[in-house]
Amino acid sequence: MEGGIIHGGADESAFKECFSLTWKNPYVLRLAFSAGIGGLLFGYDTGVISGALLYIRDDFKSVDRNTWLQEMIVSMAVAGAIVGAAIGGWANDKFGRRSAILMADFLFLLGAIIMAAAPNPSLLVVGRVFVGLGVGMASMTAPLYISEASPAKIRGALVSTNGFLITGGQFLSYLINLAFTDVTGTWRWMLGIAGIPALLQFILMFTLPESPRWLYRKGREEEAKAILRRIYSAEDVEQEIRALKDSVESEILEEGSSEKINMIKLCKAKTVRRGLIAGVGLQVFQQFVGINTVMYYSPTIVQLAGFASNRTALLLSLVTAGLNAFGSIISIYFIDRTGRKKLLIISLFGVIISLGILTGVFYEATTHAPAISSLETQRFNNITCPDYKSAMNTNAWDCMTCLKASSPSCGYCSSPTGKEHPGACWISDDSVKDLCHNENRLWYTRGCPSNFGWFALLGLGLYIIFFSPGMGTVPWIVNSEIYPLRFRGVCGGIAATANWISNLIVAQSFLSLTEAIGTSWTFLIFGVISVIALLFVVVCVPETKGMPMEEIEKMLEGRSMEFKFWKKRSKPVEKQNQSA
Repeated sequence: MEGGIIHGGADESAFKECFSLTWKNPYVLRLAFSAGIGGLLFGYDTGVISGALLYIRDDFKSVDRNTWLQEMIVSMAVAGAIVGAAIGGWANDKFGRRSAILMADFLFLLGAIIMAAAPNPSLLVVGRVFVGLGVGMASMTAPLYISEASPAKIRGALVSTNGFLITGGQFLSYLINLAFTDVTGTWRWMLGIAGIPALLQFILMFTLPESPRWLYRKGREEEAKAILRRIYSAEDVEQEIRALKDSVESEILEEGSSEKINMIKLCKAKTVRRGLIAGVGLQVFQQFVGINTVMYYSPTIVQLAGFASNRTALLLSLVTAGLNAFGSIISIYFIDRTGRKKLLIISLFGVIISLGILTGVFYEATTHAPAISSLETQRFNNITCPDYKSAMNTNAWDCMTCLKASSPSCGYCSSPTGKEHPGACWISDDSVKDLCHNENRLWYTRGCPSNFGWFALLGLGLYIIFFSPGMGTVPWIVNSEIYPLRFRGVCGGIAATANWISNLIVAQSFLSLTEAIGTSWTFLIFGVISVIALLFVVVCVPETKGMPMEEIEKMLEGRSMEFKFWKKRSKPVEKQNQSA
Protein backbone atom coordinates (compact mmCIF):
# COMPACT_ATOMS: atom_id res chain seq x y z
CA MET A 1 0.00 0.00 0.00
CA GLU A 2 1.24 3.46 -0.72
CA GLY A 3 2.18 5.60 2.23
CA GLY A 4 2.10 2.65 4.62
CA ILE A 5 4.39 -0.14 5.76
CA ILE A 6 6.09 -2.46 3.32
CA HIS A 7 5.69 -5.79 5.07
CA GLY A 8 8.58 -8.25 5.15
CA GLY A 9 6.69 -10.92 3.24
CA ALA A 10 5.90 -8.66 0.29
CA ASP A 11 8.57 -10.13 -1.96
CA GLU A 12 7.34 -13.69 -1.63
CA SER A 13 3.64 -13.03 -1.77
CA ALA A 14 3.44 -10.38 -4.50
CA PHE A 15 2.97 -12.79 -7.39
CA LYS A 16 0.46 -14.89 -5.45
CA GLU A 17 -1.45 -11.78 -4.42
CA CYS A 18 -1.50 -10.58 -8.03
CA PHE A 19 -2.89 -13.95 -9.13
CA SER A 20 -5.46 -13.96 -6.31
CA LEU A 21 -6.96 -10.73 -7.69
CA THR A 22 -8.75 -12.98 -10.20
CA TRP A 23 -11.35 -13.75 -7.54
CA LYS A 24 -10.59 -11.22 -4.76
CA ASN A 25 -10.67 -8.00 -6.79
CA PRO A 26 -11.17 -8.63 -10.55
CA TYR A 27 -11.76 -4.88 -11.01
CA VAL A 28 -8.00 -4.19 -10.68
CA LEU A 29 -7.15 -6.88 -13.23
CA ARG A 30 -9.79 -5.49 -15.57
CA LEU A 31 -8.15 -2.05 -15.38
CA ALA A 32 -4.70 -3.54 -15.99
CA PHE A 33 -5.58 -5.78 -18.92
CA SER A 34 -7.86 -3.26 -20.64
CA ALA A 35 -5.13 -0.61 -20.56
CA GLY A 36 -2.57 -3.29 -21.45
CA ILE A 37 -4.19 -3.78 -24.87
CA GLY A 38 -2.14 -0.68 -25.72
CA GLY A 39 0.89 -2.89 -25.19
CA LEU A 40 -0.67 -5.50 -27.48
CA LEU A 41 -0.97 -2.86 -30.23
CA PHE A 42 2.65 -1.85 -29.66
CA GLY A 43 3.85 -5.45 -29.88
CA TYR A 44 1.67 -6.42 -32.84
CA ASP A 45 2.93 -3.56 -34.98
CA THR A 46 6.57 -4.31 -34.06
CA GLY A 47 6.18 -7.95 -35.08
CA VAL A 48 3.79 -7.80 -38.03
CA ILE A 49 5.90 -5.50 -40.19
CA SER A 50 8.82 -7.96 -40.14
CA GLY A 51 6.73 -10.63 -41.88
CA ALA A 52 4.67 -8.26 -44.04
CA LEU A 53 7.87 -6.72 -45.40
CA LEU A 54 8.79 -10.03 -47.07
CA TYR A 55 5.58 -9.86 -49.15
CA ILE A 56 5.55 -6.08 -49.63
CA ARG A 57 8.91 -6.58 -51.38
CA ASP A 58 7.25 -9.12 -53.71
CA ASP A 59 4.33 -6.78 -54.56
CA PHE A 60 6.30 -3.53 -54.92
CA LYS A 61 9.54 -4.07 -56.88
CA SER A 62 10.77 -0.59 -55.91
CA VAL A 63 10.72 -1.73 -52.26
CA ASP A 64 12.62 -4.92 -53.12
CA ARG A 65 15.32 -2.99 -54.99
CA ASN A 66 15.85 -0.26 -52.40
CA THR A 67 16.99 -1.04 -48.87
CA TRP A 68 16.31 2.56 -47.84
CA LEU A 69 12.64 2.16 -48.83
CA GLN A 70 12.33 -1.00 -46.71
CA GLU A 71 13.87 0.87 -43.78
CA MET A 72 11.47 3.78 -44.36
CA ILE A 73 8.40 1.53 -44.25
CA VAL A 74 9.61 0.12 -40.94
CA SER A 75 10.94 3.31 -39.42
CA MET A 76 8.20 5.81 -40.36
CA ALA A 77 5.98 4.13 -37.79
CA VAL A 78 8.78 4.74 -35.31
CA ALA A 79 9.02 8.38 -36.43
CA GLY A 80 5.27 8.71 -35.81
CA ALA A 81 5.74 7.09 -32.41
CA ILE A 82 8.31 9.75 -31.46
CA VAL A 83 5.73 12.46 -32.08
CA GLY A 84 2.99 10.36 -30.46
CA ALA A 85 5.03 9.83 -27.30
CA ALA A 86 5.91 13.53 -27.08
CA ILE A 87 2.26 14.57 -27.56
CA GLY A 88 1.20 11.79 -25.22
CA GLY A 89 3.13 13.23 -22.29
CA TRP A 90 1.29 16.56 -22.67
CA ALA A 91 -2.09 14.91 -23.39
CA ASN A 92 -1.78 12.70 -20.31
CA ASP A 93 -1.39 15.67 -18.00
CA LYS A 94 -3.92 17.85 -19.83
CA PHE A 95 -6.77 15.44 -20.64
CA GLY A 96 -6.02 12.39 -18.52
CA ARG A 97 -4.64 8.89 -19.03
CA ARG A 98 -7.92 7.39 -20.25
CA SER A 99 -8.49 10.08 -22.87
CA ALA A 100 -4.93 9.65 -24.17
CA ILE A 101 -5.52 5.90 -24.64
CA LEU A 102 -8.76 6.61 -26.56
CA MET A 103 -6.91 9.03 -28.87
CA ALA A 104 -4.20 6.42 -29.45
CA ASP A 105 -6.78 3.79 -30.40
CA PHE A 106 -8.42 6.09 -32.96
CA LEU A 107 -5.09 6.91 -34.62
CA PHE A 108 -4.06 3.25 -34.72
CA LEU A 109 -7.36 2.17 -36.26
CA LEU A 110 -7.13 4.89 -38.92
CA GLY A 111 -3.55 3.85 -39.77
CA ALA A 112 -4.49 0.16 -40.06
CA ILE A 113 -7.25 0.98 -42.57
CA ILE A 114 -4.93 3.15 -44.69
CA MET A 115 -2.19 0.46 -44.74
CA ALA A 116 -4.59 -2.32 -45.74
CA ALA A 117 -5.89 -0.27 -48.69
CA ALA A 118 -2.55 1.26 -49.77
CA PRO A 119 -2.15 1.08 -53.61
CA ASN A 120 1.52 2.14 -53.50
CA PRO A 121 4.48 2.42 -51.09
CA SER A 122 3.84 6.15 -50.48
CA LEU A 123 0.36 5.64 -49.00
CA LEU A 124 1.65 2.64 -47.07
CA VAL A 125 4.19 4.95 -45.43
CA VAL A 126 1.39 7.42 -44.56
CA GLY A 127 -0.54 4.62 -42.84
CA ARG A 128 2.61 3.63 -40.94
CA VAL A 129 2.90 7.20 -39.63
CA PHE A 130 -0.67 7.17 -38.23
CA VAL A 131 -0.08 3.77 -36.62
CA GLY A 132 3.13 5.13 -35.13
CA LEU A 133 1.33 8.10 -33.59
CA GLY A 134 -1.09 5.73 -31.87
CA VAL A 135 1.62 3.31 -30.75
CA GLY A 136 3.74 6.16 -29.36
CA MET A 137 0.89 7.51 -27.23
CA ALA A 138 -0.14 4.05 -26.04
CA SER A 139 3.43 2.95 -25.21
CA MET A 140 3.85 5.55 -22.46
CA THR A 141 0.20 5.88 -21.37
CA ALA A 142 -0.70 2.23 -20.76
CA PRO A 143 2.02 1.49 -18.14
CA LEU A 144 1.35 4.87 -16.49
CA TYR A 145 -2.39 4.17 -16.18
CA ILE A 146 -1.76 0.66 -14.81
CA SER A 147 0.85 1.92 -12.35
CA GLU A 148 -1.43 4.61 -10.95
CA ALA A 149 -4.29 2.14 -10.52
CA SER A 150 -2.20 -0.57 -8.80
CA PRO A 151 -1.41 -1.26 -5.12
CA ALA A 152 2.34 -0.71 -4.49
CA LYS A 153 2.95 -4.29 -3.39
CA ILE A 154 1.98 -5.75 -6.77
CA ARG A 155 2.53 -2.70 -8.97
CA GLY A 156 5.55 -4.26 -10.72
CA ALA A 157 3.67 -7.45 -11.56
CA LEU A 158 0.64 -5.57 -12.89
CA VAL A 159 2.70 -3.19 -15.02
CA SER A 160 4.56 -6.28 -16.28
CA THR A 161 1.26 -7.44 -17.78
CA ASN A 162 1.68 -4.56 -20.21
CA GLY A 163 5.08 -5.99 -21.14
CA PHE A 164 3.54 -9.44 -21.47
CA LEU A 165 0.89 -8.09 -23.82
CA ILE A 166 3.60 -6.35 -25.89
CA THR A 167 5.39 -9.67 -26.39
CA GLY A 168 2.03 -11.45 -26.74
CA GLY A 169 1.20 -9.01 -29.54
CA GLN A 170 4.48 -9.83 -31.25
CA PHE A 171 3.76 -13.56 -30.97
CA LEU A 172 0.22 -13.03 -32.29
CA SER A 173 1.59 -11.05 -35.22
CA TYR A 174 3.78 -13.97 -36.30
CA LEU A 175 0.81 -16.35 -36.06
CA ILE A 176 -1.21 -13.95 -38.22
CA ASN A 177 1.71 -13.67 -40.66
CA LEU A 178 1.86 -17.45 -41.01
CA ALA A 179 -1.92 -17.76 -41.33
CA PHE A 180 -2.03 -15.36 -44.30
CA THR A 181 1.05 -16.55 -46.23
CA ASP A 182 -1.06 -18.30 -48.87
CA VAL A 183 -3.97 -15.83 -48.96
CA THR A 184 -4.48 -13.26 -51.72
CA GLY A 185 -3.42 -9.83 -50.50
CA THR A 186 -1.12 -11.40 -47.89
CA TRP A 187 0.46 -8.32 -46.33
CA ARG A 188 -2.76 -6.26 -46.51
CA TRP A 189 -4.48 -8.73 -44.19
CA MET A 190 -1.46 -8.79 -41.90
CA LEU A 191 -1.45 -5.01 -41.47
CA GLY A 192 -5.21 -4.36 -41.62
CA ILE A 193 -6.20 -6.87 -38.94
CA ALA A 194 -4.29 -4.73 -36.43
CA GLY A 195 -7.33 -2.44 -36.26
CA ILE A 196 -9.35 -5.07 -34.35
CA PRO A 197 -7.56 -4.82 -30.95
CA ALA A 198 -7.55 -1.02 -31.28
CA LEU A 199 -11.33 -1.03 -31.72
CA LEU A 200 -11.71 -3.47 -28.80
CA GLN A 201 -9.70 -1.28 -26.44
CA PHE A 202 -11.58 1.83 -27.57
CA ILE A 203 -14.85 0.18 -26.49
CA LEU A 204 -13.45 -1.20 -23.21
CA MET A 205 -11.90 2.10 -22.10
CA PHE A 206 -15.28 3.82 -22.34
CA THR A 207 -16.44 1.55 -19.49
CA LEU A 208 -13.42 2.28 -17.24
CA PRO A 209 -12.63 5.29 -15.03
CA GLU A 210 -9.85 7.85 -15.25
CA SER A 211 -6.65 7.39 -13.21
CA PRO A 212 -7.47 8.19 -9.56
CA ARG A 213 -4.21 10.10 -9.10
CA TRP A 214 -4.86 12.31 -12.11
CA LEU A 215 -8.38 13.01 -10.84
CA TYR A 216 -7.09 13.95 -7.39
CA ARG A 217 -4.57 16.40 -8.85
CA LYS A 218 -7.35 18.01 -10.88
CA GLY A 219 -9.44 18.62 -7.75
CA ARG A 220 -11.95 15.83 -8.46
CA GLU A 221 -11.30 14.28 -5.07
CA GLU A 222 -14.57 12.41 -4.54
CA GLU A 223 -14.26 10.61 -7.90
CA ALA A 224 -10.67 9.68 -7.05
CA LYS A 225 -11.63 8.37 -3.61
CA ALA A 226 -14.46 6.27 -5.05
CA ILE A 227 -12.04 4.58 -7.47
CA LEU A 228 -9.37 4.06 -4.79
CA ARG A 229 -11.95 2.34 -2.58
CA ARG A 230 -12.53 -0.17 -5.38
CA ILE A 231 -8.79 -0.78 -5.78
CA TYR A 232 -7.61 -0.99 -2.15
CA SER A 233 -8.84 -2.97 0.82
CA ALA A 234 -10.83 -1.15 3.50
CA GLU A 235 -7.91 -1.06 5.95
CA ASP A 236 -5.46 0.36 3.38
CA VAL A 237 -7.53 2.86 1.44
CA GLU A 238 -7.57 5.66 4.03
CA GLN A 239 -3.79 5.64 4.36
CA GLU A 240 -3.50 5.69 0.56
CA ILE A 241 -5.85 8.68 0.28
CA ARG A 242 -3.93 10.49 3.03
CA ALA A 243 -0.58 9.89 1.30
CA LEU A 244 -1.96 11.11 -2.02
CA LYS A 245 -3.45 14.20 -0.36
CA ASP A 246 -0.12 15.03 1.32
CA SER A 247 1.75 14.60 -1.96
CA VAL A 248 -0.53 16.95 -3.91
CA GLU A 249 -0.61 19.55 -1.10
CA SER A 250 3.18 19.62 -0.85
CA GLU A 251 3.39 20.23 -4.61
CA ILE A 252 0.90 23.10 -4.38
CA LEU A 253 2.78 24.59 -1.44
CA GLU A 254 6.06 24.41 -3.33
CA GLU A 255 4.82 25.74 -6.67
CA GLY A 256 1.85 27.85 -5.66
CA SER A 257 -0.37 26.06 -8.14
CA SER A 258 -1.19 22.45 -8.88
CA GLU A 259 -1.88 23.23 -12.53
CA LYS A 260 1.25 24.97 -13.87
CA ILE A 261 4.29 22.90 -14.76
CA ASN A 262 7.49 24.94 -14.67
CA MET A 263 9.83 23.24 -17.17
CA ILE A 264 12.89 25.02 -15.77
CA LYS A 265 12.00 23.78 -12.31
CA LEU A 266 11.57 20.28 -13.77
CA CYS A 267 15.19 20.28 -14.97
CA LYS A 268 16.56 21.80 -11.76
CA ALA A 269 14.68 19.62 -9.28
CA LYS A 270 17.02 16.94 -7.92
CA THR A 271 14.37 14.21 -7.74
CA VAL A 272 13.13 14.82 -11.29
CA ARG A 273 16.63 15.11 -12.71
CA ARG A 274 17.79 11.86 -11.11
CA GLY A 275 14.60 10.13 -12.18
CA LEU A 276 15.05 11.32 -15.78
CA ILE A 277 18.68 10.15 -15.90
CA ALA A 278 17.63 6.66 -14.83
CA GLY A 279 14.38 6.56 -16.84
CA VAL A 280 15.63 8.06 -20.10
CA GLY A 281 18.90 6.12 -19.89
CA LEU A 282 17.07 2.81 -19.55
CA GLN A 283 14.79 3.59 -22.49
CA VAL A 284 17.72 4.54 -24.74
CA PHE A 285 19.77 1.46 -23.82
CA GLN A 286 16.73 -0.78 -24.29
CA GLN A 287 16.88 0.05 -27.99
CA PHE A 288 20.64 0.32 -28.47
CA VAL A 289 21.31 -3.21 -27.24
CA GLY A 290 19.54 -4.24 -30.45
CA ILE A 291 16.16 -5.68 -29.47
CA ASN A 292 14.10 -4.19 -32.25
CA THR A 293 16.56 -5.31 -34.92
CA VAL A 294 15.58 -8.79 -33.74
CA MET A 295 11.83 -8.04 -33.65
CA TYR A 296 11.53 -5.87 -36.79
CA TYR A 297 13.94 -7.89 -38.89
CA SER A 298 13.93 -11.37 -37.33
CA PRO A 299 12.74 -13.11 -40.56
CA THR A 300 15.45 -11.23 -42.45
CA ILE A 301 18.05 -12.23 -39.81
CA VAL A 302 16.92 -15.85 -40.17
CA GLN A 303 17.47 -15.54 -43.93
CA LEU A 304 20.89 -13.99 -43.29
CA ALA A 305 21.63 -17.11 -41.23
CA GLY A 306 21.05 -19.23 -44.34
CA PHE A 307 17.35 -20.18 -44.36
CA ALA A 308 16.02 -19.39 -47.82
CA SER A 309 12.21 -19.42 -47.89
CA ASN A 310 9.89 -16.72 -46.56
CA ARG A 311 7.69 -19.28 -44.85
CA THR A 312 10.59 -20.96 -43.07
CA ALA A 313 11.89 -17.57 -41.94
CA LEU A 314 8.45 -16.67 -40.53
CA LEU A 315 8.05 -20.03 -38.81
CA LEU A 316 11.44 -19.80 -37.10
CA SER A 317 10.73 -16.19 -36.13
CA LEU A 318 7.57 -17.42 -34.42
CA VAL A 319 9.80 -19.36 -32.03
CA THR A 320 11.67 -16.13 -31.24
CA ALA A 321 8.40 -14.30 -30.54
CA GLY A 322 7.19 -17.18 -28.33
CA LEU A 323 10.37 -17.00 -26.24
CA ASN A 324 9.83 -13.25 -25.91
CA ALA A 325 6.31 -13.79 -24.53
CA PHE A 326 7.61 -16.50 -22.17
CA GLY A 327 10.25 -14.08 -20.87
CA SER A 328 7.55 -11.56 -20.03
CA ILE A 329 5.75 -14.17 -17.91
CA ILE A 330 9.01 -14.75 -16.04
CA SER A 331 9.18 -10.99 -15.45
CA ILE A 332 5.69 -10.91 -13.91
CA TYR A 333 6.79 -13.57 -11.42
CA PHE A 334 10.22 -12.14 -10.49
CA ILE A 335 9.79 -8.35 -10.76
CA ASP A 336 8.43 -7.94 -7.21
CA ARG A 337 10.62 -10.74 -5.78
CA THR A 338 14.06 -10.13 -7.28
CA GLY A 339 13.67 -6.40 -7.82
CA ARG A 340 14.04 -4.11 -10.82
CA LYS A 341 17.80 -3.52 -10.64
CA LYS A 342 18.97 -7.11 -10.13
CA LEU A 343 16.68 -8.26 -12.94
CA LEU A 344 18.25 -5.66 -15.25
CA ILE A 345 21.79 -6.76 -14.38
CA ILE A 346 21.06 -10.48 -14.90
CA SER A 347 19.32 -9.59 -18.18
CA LEU A 348 22.26 -7.58 -19.51
CA PHE A 349 24.81 -10.25 -18.60
CA GLY A 350 22.83 -12.73 -20.70
CA VAL A 351 22.39 -10.25 -23.55
CA ILE A 352 26.17 -9.66 -23.72
CA ILE A 353 26.87 -13.41 -23.88
CA SER A 354 24.17 -13.94 -26.54
CA LEU A 355 25.46 -11.11 -28.73
CA GLY A 356 28.95 -12.60 -28.46
CA ILE A 357 27.58 -15.91 -29.77
CA LEU A 358 25.76 -14.16 -32.65
CA THR A 359 28.90 -12.21 -33.57
CA GLY A 360 30.95 -15.41 -33.77
CA VAL A 361 28.29 -17.39 -35.65
CA PHE A 362 27.73 -14.76 -38.35
CA TYR A 363 31.48 -14.25 -38.74
CA GLU A 364 31.96 -17.97 -39.33
CA ALA A 365 28.96 -18.11 -41.72
CA THR A 366 30.40 -15.23 -43.76
CA THR A 367 33.91 -16.64 -44.00
CA HIS A 368 32.68 -20.15 -44.92
CA ALA A 369 30.18 -19.19 -47.65
CA PRO A 370 29.91 -21.69 -50.57
CA ALA A 371 32.03 -20.94 -53.63
CA ILE A 372 30.63 -19.97 -57.04
CA SER A 373 30.77 -22.66 -59.72
CA SER A 374 31.78 -21.19 -63.07
CA LEU A 375 30.17 -24.12 -64.87
CA GLU A 376 26.82 -23.73 -63.08
CA THR A 377 26.79 -19.94 -63.37
CA GLN A 378 27.46 -19.84 -67.10
CA ARG A 379 25.07 -22.69 -67.94
CA PHE A 380 22.50 -19.99 -68.93
CA ASN A 381 24.59 -17.12 -70.23
CA ASN A 382 21.67 -14.67 -70.46
CA ILE A 383 21.04 -14.81 -66.70
CA THR A 384 24.65 -14.89 -65.46
CA CYS A 385 25.34 -12.10 -62.96
CA PRO A 386 26.93 -9.19 -64.96
CA ASP A 387 29.43 -8.40 -62.16
CA TYR A 388 30.59 -12.02 -62.28
CA LYS A 389 31.10 -11.83 -66.05
CA SER A 390 33.25 -8.71 -65.75
CA ALA A 391 35.24 -9.88 -62.70
CA MET A 392 39.01 -10.31 -63.17
CA ASN A 393 39.26 -13.22 -60.73
CA THR A 394 36.09 -15.29 -60.58
CA ASN A 395 37.85 -18.03 -58.62
CA ALA A 396 37.71 -15.74 -55.56
CA TRP A 397 33.93 -15.39 -55.76
CA ASP A 398 31.70 -17.00 -53.18
CA CYS A 399 28.02 -16.68 -52.25
CA MET A 400 28.57 -13.50 -50.19
CA THR A 401 30.40 -11.82 -53.11
CA CYS A 402 27.48 -12.73 -55.35
CA LEU A 403 24.85 -11.25 -53.03
CA LYS A 404 26.81 -7.98 -52.76
CA ALA A 405 26.69 -7.48 -56.56
CA SER A 406 24.57 -4.44 -57.37
CA SER A 407 24.42 -3.77 -61.10
CA PRO A 408 21.89 -5.36 -61.19
CA SER A 409 21.41 -7.28 -57.93
CA CYS A 410 22.19 -10.99 -58.07
CA GLY A 411 21.08 -14.09 -56.20
CA TYR A 412 22.63 -17.44 -55.36
CA CYS A 413 21.16 -20.73 -56.57
CA SER A 414 22.44 -23.59 -54.45
CA SER A 415 24.10 -26.68 -55.90
CA PRO A 416 21.81 -29.63 -56.79
CA THR A 417 24.24 -31.93 -54.93
CA GLY A 418 23.99 -30.05 -51.62
CA LYS A 419 23.58 -26.47 -50.44
CA GLU A 420 27.18 -26.29 -49.11
CA HIS A 421 28.66 -27.19 -52.53
CA PRO A 422 29.51 -24.52 -55.16
CA GLY A 423 26.40 -23.04 -56.77
CA ALA A 424 25.38 -20.48 -59.42
CA CYS A 425 25.37 -16.66 -59.31
CA TRP A 426 22.53 -15.38 -61.45
CA ILE A 427 20.56 -12.17 -61.93
CA SER A 428 17.95 -11.74 -59.19
CA ASP A 429 14.41 -11.65 -60.56
CA ASP A 430 11.25 -13.75 -60.28
CA SER A 431 11.78 -15.78 -63.48
CA VAL A 432 15.32 -16.78 -62.42
CA LYS A 433 14.09 -17.58 -58.92
CA ASP A 434 11.42 -19.87 -60.42
CA LEU A 435 14.02 -21.53 -62.67
CA CYS A 436 16.16 -22.31 -59.62
CA HIS A 437 13.18 -23.69 -57.67
CA ASN A 438 12.05 -25.79 -60.63
CA GLU A 439 15.38 -27.61 -60.45
CA ASN A 440 14.69 -28.37 -56.77
CA ARG A 441 17.39 -25.97 -55.64
CA LEU A 442 17.26 -23.21 -53.03
CA TRP A 443 17.36 -19.51 -53.98
CA TYR A 444 19.18 -17.04 -51.69
CA THR A 445 19.15 -13.24 -51.82
CA ARG A 446 19.63 -12.22 -48.15
CA GLY A 447 22.06 -14.74 -46.71
CA CYS A 448 24.04 -17.77 -47.81
CA PRO A 449 23.66 -21.52 -47.16
CA SER A 450 25.42 -22.33 -43.92
CA ASN A 451 26.02 -25.11 -41.42
CA PHE A 452 25.96 -22.42 -38.72
CA GLY A 453 22.32 -21.35 -39.25
CA TRP A 454 21.00 -23.30 -36.27
CA PHE A 455 23.66 -21.79 -34.01
CA ALA A 456 22.41 -18.34 -35.08
CA LEU A 457 18.91 -19.36 -34.01
CA LEU A 458 20.32 -20.56 -30.67
CA GLY A 459 22.00 -17.18 -30.18
CA LEU A 460 18.78 -15.33 -31.05
CA GLY A 461 16.80 -17.54 -28.66
CA LEU A 462 19.22 -16.93 -25.77
CA TYR A 463 19.19 -13.20 -26.52
CA ILE A 464 15.39 -13.05 -26.25
CA ILE A 465 15.22 -15.25 -23.12
CA PHE A 466 17.64 -12.94 -21.29
CA PHE A 467 16.39 -9.64 -22.72
CA SER A 468 12.66 -10.04 -22.24
CA PRO A 469 12.33 -10.42 -18.43
CA GLY A 470 14.74 -7.57 -17.67
CA MET A 471 15.55 -4.98 -20.32
CA GLY A 472 12.29 -5.77 -22.10
CA THR A 473 9.89 -4.85 -19.29
CA VAL A 474 11.78 -3.09 -16.48
CA PRO A 475 12.43 0.25 -18.29
CA TRP A 476 8.67 0.74 -18.72
CA ILE A 477 8.00 -0.21 -15.08
CA VAL A 478 10.66 2.14 -13.72
CA ASN A 479 9.37 5.02 -15.86
CA SER A 480 5.81 4.47 -14.66
CA GLU A 481 6.75 4.87 -10.99
CA ILE A 482 9.96 6.89 -10.60
CA TYR A 483 8.69 10.44 -11.25
CA PRO A 484 6.80 12.75 -8.86
CA LEU A 485 3.05 12.77 -9.55
CA ARG A 486 3.13 16.37 -10.74
CA PHE A 487 5.61 15.60 -13.54
CA ARG A 488 4.72 11.97 -14.25
CA GLY A 489 2.99 12.52 -17.59
CA VAL A 490 5.59 14.95 -18.96
CA CYS A 491 8.60 12.93 -17.77
CA GLY A 492 7.06 9.68 -18.99
CA GLY A 493 6.55 11.35 -22.37
CA ILE A 494 10.18 12.51 -22.45
CA ALA A 495 11.44 8.99 -21.67
CA ALA A 496 9.10 7.33 -24.20
CA THR A 497 10.17 9.87 -26.86
CA ALA A 498 13.82 9.03 -26.14
CA ASN A 499 12.95 5.34 -26.55
CA TRP A 500 11.32 5.89 -29.94
CA ILE A 501 14.11 8.16 -31.21
CA SER A 502 16.60 5.43 -30.30
CA ASN A 503 14.29 2.88 -31.92
CA LEU A 504 14.24 4.96 -35.11
CA ILE A 505 18.04 5.23 -35.24
CA VAL A 506 18.45 1.46 -34.84
CA ALA A 507 15.64 0.51 -37.24
CA GLN A 508 16.81 2.97 -39.90
CA SER A 509 20.43 1.85 -39.76
CA PHE A 510 20.40 -1.93 -39.16
CA LEU A 511 20.09 -3.21 -42.75
CA SER A 512 22.48 -0.53 -44.00
CA LEU A 513 24.99 -1.51 -41.30
CA THR A 514 24.78 -5.20 -42.20
CA GLU A 515 25.43 -4.30 -45.84
CA ALA A 516 28.27 -1.92 -45.02
CA ILE A 517 30.22 -3.78 -42.31
CA GLY A 518 28.54 -7.19 -42.14
CA THR A 519 26.09 -8.83 -39.72
CA SER A 520 28.80 -10.04 -37.32
CA TRP A 521 30.29 -6.58 -36.78
CA THR A 522 26.81 -5.11 -36.35
CA PHE A 523 26.06 -7.53 -33.50
CA LEU A 524 29.50 -6.79 -32.01
CA ILE A 525 28.58 -3.09 -31.82
CA PHE A 526 25.37 -4.00 -29.96
CA GLY A 527 27.46 -6.14 -27.59
CA VAL A 528 29.79 -3.24 -26.71
CA ILE A 529 26.78 -0.99 -26.08
CA SER A 530 25.32 -3.68 -23.79
CA VAL A 531 28.48 -3.57 -21.64
CA ILE A 532 28.07 0.22 -21.30
CA ALA A 533 24.38 -0.30 -20.41
CA LEU A 534 25.36 -2.73 -17.64
CA LEU A 535 27.69 -0.14 -16.08
CA PHE A 536 24.94 2.49 -16.34
CA VAL A 537 22.42 0.30 -14.51
CA VAL A 538 24.85 -0.49 -11.69
CA VAL A 539 25.67 3.17 -11.10
CA CYS A 540 22.56 5.20 -12.01
CA VAL A 541 19.40 3.09 -11.59
CA PRO A 542 17.82 2.89 -8.10
CA GLU A 543 15.86 -0.06 -6.76
CA THR A 544 12.13 0.77 -6.45
CA LYS A 545 10.77 -2.69 -5.62
CA GLY A 546 7.73 -2.52 -3.35
CA MET A 547 8.18 1.20 -2.60
CA PRO A 548 5.16 3.50 -2.42
CA MET A 549 5.30 6.13 -5.16
CA GLU A 550 5.51 8.94 -2.62
CA GLU A 551 8.47 7.19 -0.91
CA ILE A 552 10.34 6.83 -4.24
CA GLU A 553 10.43 10.63 -4.49
CA LYS A 554 11.98 10.88 -1.01
CA MET A 555 14.51 8.17 -1.87
CA LEU A 556 15.65 10.05 -5.00
CA GLU A 557 16.01 13.25 -2.99
CA GLY A 558 18.67 11.73 -0.76
CA ARG A 559 20.11 9.12 -3.08
CA SER A 560 23.74 9.01 -4.24
CA MET A 561 25.31 6.67 -6.80
CA GLU A 562 25.20 3.10 -5.51
CA PHE A 563 27.72 0.54 -6.71
CA LYS A 564 26.77 -2.13 -4.13
CA PHE A 565 23.45 -2.98 -5.78
CA TRP A 566 23.16 -6.33 -3.99
CA LYS A 567 22.75 -4.72 -0.56
CA LYS A 568 19.21 -4.33 0.75
CA ARG A 569 17.99 -0.76 1.09
CA SER A 570 16.46 0.45 4.30
CA LYS A 571 12.69 0.27 4.50
CA PRO A 572 10.55 3.37 4.14
CA VAL A 573 9.73 5.31 7.24
CA GLU A 574 6.55 4.05 8.78
CA LYS A 575 5.31 7.47 9.72
CA GLN A 576 1.97 7.05 7.98
CA ASN A 577 1.18 4.01 10.05
CA GLN A 578 2.37 5.68 13.25
CA SER A 579 0.16 8.69 12.66
CA ALA A 580 -2.91 6.54 12.08
